[in-house]
Amino acid sequence: MRDALTIYRKELKAYLVSPIPYVFLIIFTVFMSYMFFWYGDGQFFVRGKATLEMGFFDLIPWVLVFLVPAISMRLWSEETRTGTLEQLMTLPVRTYSLVLGKFLAAWTLLLAALVLTLPIAITVSSLGDLDWGPVWGGYLGALLYGGALLALGVWISALTGHQIVAFLITLVVGVALIMIQFVGGTSKSGLGAFLDQLSLATHYDSMGRGVIDLRDLVYFVSVTGLFLYLNVQTVENRRVR
Repeated sequence: MRDALTIYRKELKAYLVSPIPYVFLIIFTVFMSYMFFWYGDGQFFVRGKATLEMGFFDLIPWVLVFLVPAISMRLWSEETRTGTLEQLMTLPVRTYSLVLGKFLAAWTLLLAALVLTLPIAITVSSLGDLDWGPVWGGYLGALLYGGALLALGVWISALTGHQIVAFLITLVVGVALIMIQFVGGTSKSGLGAFLDQLSLATHYDSMGRGVIDLRDLVYFVSVTGLFLYLNVQTVENRRVR
């Protein structure tokens, strides 16, 4: 675990000295604030209801499906492009420590993006009687949902040396994992129910309403663990060549 923390600090430092993460954080915060308070018929001041479920937590999955690939696309593909991957492979560090360190650093950036939107909830609370239980449940769901997408993106980044390719593949797979909810929902058959349960959106929806279900927690942990395991295997295969 010590090695993973070392990699984590190294990756986090790389984020802090680069302007790109700050741009992502600002864009995310401004965009979510605009969409919640002022955009279209769903704007907060028109609804006149102290809740974040509409216009915020229902929008989060679609925003993160674009934001997360932008965060994850460089984590391994940049190492491949610059030729530093070979140096990284020679370090006396277990592969799972490398993968876990990179993932946790990127997940911290995602957490920072969500934390920066807390003023939205505080503003709503100051204007009405906001129930904070669903708010914290929604934030937990967004963090777990983003973590699952991030694990997918980090694995795909390890498969290619091209950041744009990694971004596009992660985006397409992420959208597919959302859309199968609609495909599954149109069928009452066993296959339809199975597809519905595979969807990231299905397990996020209830958490976005503040309902914490053990099955949803197990799903997100399992999906994240699966993609991290595939990431370890991919990097390990390169290491033994």
